[in-house]
Amino acid sequence: MLPVRAAVLYTALLFGANPAAADLAAADALRDGDMKKLNFAEAQELPEIGLVGLDDSPRALSEFRGKWTVVNFWATWCPPCRHEMPSLGALQQALGGPEFEVVTVATGRNAVPAIEEFFEEAGVTHLTALRDPKSALARNVGIAGLPVTLILNPEGAEVGRLIGDADWNSAEARAVLEALMR
Repeated sequence: MLPVRAAVLYTALLFGANPAAADLAAADALRDGDMKKLNFAEAQELPEIGLVGLDDSPRALSEFRGKWTVVNFWATWCPPCRHEMPSLGALQQALGGPEFEVVTVATGRNAVPAIEEFFEEAGVTHLTALRDPKSALARNVGIAGLPVTLILNPEGAEVGRLIGDADWNSAEARAVLEALMR
């Protein structure tokens, strides 16, 4: 199946395909391991629904435009979220910078002390943590269970979604994300 995907990618590039679509095709061809759960789709704009920082300041996902952003929806009571969070922290340490960021969005009634305790217990210190206290953004983008991770392109549009937990610090995950960022 990989040779067929490669042929499609190279044919699209030969005939002047949209570079963003070519990046998705290349990333799709690299999906393996946990990344097989990652689904790509045509870029979908996200609604501008306000989030809140841990300091109660108003925040928004639009702040991260200009870089590839992995947005993880989670909750403190979610065991798969607890399992996944350290790999998201490691991913941020490895790839984070002017072109890439991992953002976590705690949905529902997750109190700030519980979020801070969660991160401390998970040993995570390098992630941007936001809250969606009424789950308005999560509901609006169709998130029904947790965890769910969205991949946003530099224009702030969703191009990928993974339902369930994953090892985001794996070689497979990094290969997919690095292909997107080319």
